[in-house]
Amino acid sequence: MSSAATPPPLQALLRWRQQLTVPQFTVVTGLLVIVAGTLLLASPFCSTEEVGLWQALFTVTSAITVTGLSIIVVDRDLTLFGQIVLAGLIVTGGLGLMAITTFLQGFVQGRNGLRQRLDKGRALDEFGVGGIGPTFNSILFTATCVMAAGTLVLYCFGFTDIENPLQRLWASMFHVISAYNNAGFGLWAKNLEAYRDNTVVNAVIATMIVIGGIGWRVTNDLWLNRLRLRRLRRLSLHTRLVLRTTILLIVVGCLGLLITEHFGYEAQGLGALSIWQKLQITLFQSVTTRTAGFNTIPLSADTITDAGLLLMIVLMFIGASPGGTGGGIKTTTFAILMGATRSTLEGRDHVLLRRRRIPDGTVLRAVGVTLASVLFVVLMALLLGIGPTAGGVPGRQAYSFLEKLFTCVSAFGTVGLDLGVTANLNRWGQLVLMVGMFVGRIGILLLLSALYAHRPQQRVGYPSEDLYV
Repeated sequence: MSSAATPPPLQALLRWRQQLTVPQFTVVTGLLVIVAGTLLLASPFCSTEEVGLWQALFTVTSAITVTGLSIIVVDRDLTLFGQIVLAGLIVTGGLGLMAITTFLQGFVQGRNGLRQRLDKGRALDEFGVGGIGPTFNSILFTATCVMAAGTLVLYCFGFTDIENPLQRLWASMFHVISAYNNAGFGLWAKNLEAYRDNTVVNAVIATMIVIGGIGWRVTNDLWLNRLRLRRLRRLSLHTRLVLRTTILLIVVGCLGLLITEHFGYEAQGLGALSIWQKLQITLFQSVTTRTAGFNTIPLSADTITDAGLLLMIVLMFIGASPGGTGGGIKTTTFAILMGATRSTLEGRDHVLLRRRRIPDGTVLRAVGVTLASVLFVVLMALLLGIGPTAGGVPGRQAYSFLEKLFTCVSAFGTVGLDLGVTANLNRWGQLVLMVGMFVGRIGILLLLSALYAHRPQQRVGYPSEDLYV
């Protein structure tokens, strides 16, 4: 069709499409996937009459951002086909919205100018010189193998109480998909509380969460150096930093929750359990708190101490690792901030990590990500406090600030842990959480890049001047 025969609105749409940068294209694609998923999930093929457009929108947003916050019960409100669609959305979001949309961009946009090549160059930087295609195929192959192994173990040794073989297979597959992609969706209303003392279920789900959370770059580095792991220096700095920080956060989280909940509520908390039960629960919760969202014990302000909730907020805010399926500010960002603090205390003007100097630009990005994330979470908490945010809960008018803050961090960090707040919020509160989930999954810097992509770079140098800090 010639340009003369093309209607003016379509011409404008084509010009707008060609002007999109990679960050803008990623945001637009994510929104389109959410809209399409909402219409599909709200159809009678996928859900019961209890699920309207709003419930479908919230569920799809939570799935595509691999969060796990839910206002429906999956096995009750969704048909088998709807559950399969939900799992597909989780995989789509977990494998990386950035990788998928950037890979598809070459087929959608026809322009190949200098700006486009520079944008793609920055995007390809995350995937290595092999390009997005081979890397994405490798990510998909690795994920398939890991999830298949996890499904097999859960089917044979985990969900043995499910007598129907097909139901057991689907339960194993769904929860492994949700765990590997750090989504936290469970088929049942009480998540994994029925398997609190099942060591196999706890171990498999936690292992899937960790493997998905550390990212393909780390697992690929470990696989390539699998015969030389005794010499850790052969691993990249990124791999060593991610592994050390992940292990440290898991241990600190486990011990911290063990201490805070040991002195907690005897009746409903962990106080009345044995030391082995406490250790297994706190270890699992330490792993899942950093963006997975599963729970094996009831979570509420009545069952978890304030100190425990605060510790979980910190773990959720830090989150998983770059390139992984989780959210948060990332483990490497946290490690860089700790390294910058140490360098400041030691009087150095540069940051050292594992005998390597970190570029100033990387340090600035870490500070920018953290500060922007803090401000965004604070804004979410403020918006959640406007008007009546609690509804349908007999005997209470509103939730406490700690409960609201916990829910906001859970949404922004794409964690999915809930204190019973989400389903009882009005639509304004749930809208705030949806925006937080989307921004948390896209990434605060990517979103800012999409909004300010057309601003020209400053070419003027300015004199420096010191400040008192």
